[in-house]
Parts: sequence; C-alpha cells; structure tokens
Amino acid sequence: MGGIYITILEQGLIYGILALGGVYITYKILDFPDLTVDGSFPLGAALTATMITRGVHPILTLPASFLIGVLAGVCTGLIHVKFKVRDLLSGIIMMTALWTINLRLAGTANVPIFGDDSIFDNASVNGIFHDGLSNYKVLVIVLVIAVISKVLLDLYMKTKSGFLLRAVGDNDVLVTSLAKDQGNVKILGLAIANGLVALSGSIFCQEQRVFEISSGTGAIVIGLASVIIGTSLFKNVSFMKATTAVLIGSVIYKACVAAALKFFEPQDMKLITAVLFLVILVIGGERRKKVKKNARA
Repeated sequence: MGGIYITILEQGLIYGILALGGVYITYKILDFPDLTVDGSFPLGAALTATMITRGVHPILTLPASFLIGVLAGVCTGLIHVKFKVRDLLSGIIMMTALWTINLRLAGTANVPIFGDDSIFDNASVNGIFHDGLSNYKVLVIVLVIAVISKVLLDLYMKTKSGFLLRAVGDNDVLVTSLAKDQGNVKILGLAIANGLVALSGSIFCQEQRVFEISSGTGAIVIGLASVIIGTSLFKNVSFMKATTAVLIGSVIYKACVAAALKFFEPQDMKLITAVLFLVILVIGGERRKKVKKNARA
C-alpha cells in the first residue's frame, strides 16, 4: 500500500513540473492555450533516451532536455508572433511537427533504457540511497528537482522580465506603453514553459525506463487539471504561492486517478481523465459564478 502512495507522489511531482511550465505560465499567466505541450513532453523524453543509450551521463540529459524544450517554445512563439498565426493554431502546428521530430530523434516509437544508468539508478545515487532508503530515492530526487524548478520560477517572476511576462497576460497595452515588444515577451514565456515541460518529459522517461512516442498524449489535460485543482483549492491560503499550489494540485489529481482506477479497468483511463477534468472545470466555473454574484451583491 505504501508503494502506491509513493508512486502517486512521484508521478504527481513529475507532472507538476509540466503543469508549472506548460499550463501555469502559458494558460494562467500569458493566457495562451499552448498545445505544444503534448509534443514537447515526449521531446524531452526522446532526447533523454537517445543520449542515455549512447552513453551520455544521465545528469546531462536534464539541462539538454530543458534547452531543446526552450527551442520548441521559441518556434511556437515565432509562428504566433512573426507569422501572425492564432495562438491555438500555433501550438497545434508545433505539436504536429514535433511528432515527426520525436520519431526522428529517437529512431523508433519505443526506446527502452532498462539496462542503462539514469538519474535514479547510477553509482553515485546508489551510494547515497542504500538499504531501506532505496525505496525512496526516486521520490527524493524528483522532489528536489520539482522544488528547484519552483523556486527558480518564483525568483524569475520577481524580476523585471517576470513582471513583464505577467503584464502581457493581464494588459498587453501596458507592455507596449513601456516601450517593450510584447511579442518577444510572449516568445520568452513560451520558451521557459516548454523548457520545463521537456524537463518533465526527461524525468518521466528515466522514471519509467522507456521512451514512448505517445507519452505526451493528454499531457495538456493533466496540466490543466493540476493547475485548476491547486489554484481553486488553495486560492484563499495567503501564505501559499501559486506555484506550490500547482505542485500539490498535480499530486491530488494523480491521487484521484489512482483511486478511480481501483474501481475501473486500465483501459478506462482516458474516460476517467476526461470525466475528472470535466468535473474540475464545472466546479471551477460554479465557484467563479458565486464570486461574481457576491461581488455584484
């Protein structure tokens, strides 16, 4: 039973990193529905599997995945800003292109890395986590990476560039009045967001010990659900940052899915995910109506 809870925490934190970038930055801050996420998540996994199978140290896959995700985000931003394509269509175009890029990068739709080192299983890690601690090494490492990602994102949001990023989503006219190019700010936001998504894909690949081309399918839905759960449940908790709420929301979402699967078959996973997401959206919509009604009263 304890193993189930540990797995929920591991998976929740991994997808929490995805939610921080692919949904919190793009959807909540930039107001940009970026479907690139479904392609940049397996992009990080494809690069990771390729590097590991060629003998590259697994630690190096993390910054490499982040950078290739940044490149994907920049491409989405350029399509939207420079070619004047609508935000939703820009993400769809890039997501479609990344399917082929991921296949080319990995060489095949499925790349197992069971016999290779990973960030969770190498000489350095095994030397630290030995005996009874070995059961918690994946959780601890994922938690450390998630906390570092969250802290760095919080620090960035306090910079001038971070405030401009917030301003683009809230009032892009203000950014223009400050003599700043709102298009470049959007591109930067999409780059950071997809960098975090690809980083999440890299960690997921090493945790699952395999790259699978379809691993990104539905990633945007999981990220949206995580953000909505976290920001809705903890919006009145003044001392909790939104980034913390997103990580916790991701864990709660994974716990809900795990609980639902106890009563249904594994092939019902997509239906369960869709129903959960619908319920979350309906509840979130009802809460917003109540807030507006009370404000008018």
